[in-house]
Amino acid sequence: MNNSYYETLDENFIQALNLYEQDYSHEQLLEFLKCGNIVQRQIAALRLEKITSEKDSEVLLSNLTGQDGKIREAVSLRLCEFMADEQAVEYFKTTKNYDTFLDAIIDINPNICRNVLSAIVNLKSDETFVKFFGQKLTDLTFELLDEVEKIDFREKKYKTNKAVFKLYWCLETVYDFWDKLDFTELKQIILRSKKIREYTIREKSAKILSREFNDSELDLARKELQADENYYVRRY
Repeated sequence: MNNSYYETLDENFIQALNLYEQDYSHEQLLEFLKCGNIVQRQIAALRLEKITSEKDSEVLLSNLTGQDGKIREAVSLRLCEFMADEQAVEYFKTTKNYDTFLDAIIDINPNICRNVLSAIVNLKSDETFVKFFGQKLTDLTFELLDEVEKIDFREKKYKTNKAVFKLYWCLETVYDFWDKLDFTELKQIILRSKKIREYTIREKSAKILSREFNDSELDLARKELQADENYYVRRY
C-alpha cells in the first residue's frame, strides 16, 4: 500500500480521537450526522446520548442506508439501544422510517441486519408499523424466493449470490414477525423456502417451523426438515 493510504488512516485516527476528546452538544452531533464526513458521522452516532423527537430519529436513520459501512454499523448499533427505550421508541414510529428499516434488514453487513432486526422488534405492538412492514416484508420475501429458486446451486458462483443473503435475513425477520403476517402467505414462504438447496435457507424455514403451527401440512414439512441431511437444518 502507498504512503497516502497510511496518511489517510493517521488523519482519520487523529480526527476520531479529537472528536472523542471534545464535548459536543446534542445539536452539534445531529449536525455532524446531517453533513459530516465519514469519521464525523460515525463518531456522532456513537456519542449521541438520546433521541428527543421524530426529527432526531429521522436524522439518525438517514445514515442507516446509503452511507459508508462504518457509519451504517455505528447507527444500527445505537438504534438497538434507542429503540429498546420505551420513551425513545415512540419517535421511530413515523411511516417515513419504515422503508429504511426494510432496506436495512438486508444490508450487506450481517451485523447491521442483526442490529436493525433487534431494534424493530420493539415496534411489534404498533399496528400501523406491523401492517405496513409486514406486507412489505412478505412481498420482498416472495420476490427473493422467485430469484433464488432459479439459481443452479451446482455452480460455485451461487455462493456469492446477494439474493440468497437477502432471503436469509428476510426469513430471519419473518421468524420474529410470524404472528403479524397473513398466515396463507406465511405458509407459502415456509413451504417454498424449505425446498431451496442452499442449507442456510432451509435452516431458516426450519427455524420458523419451530413456532409449532397448528397445520398438518406444516407439521409434515417440519418432520421432513428434522430429517434433513444438514445438521443445522434438522436441529430444529
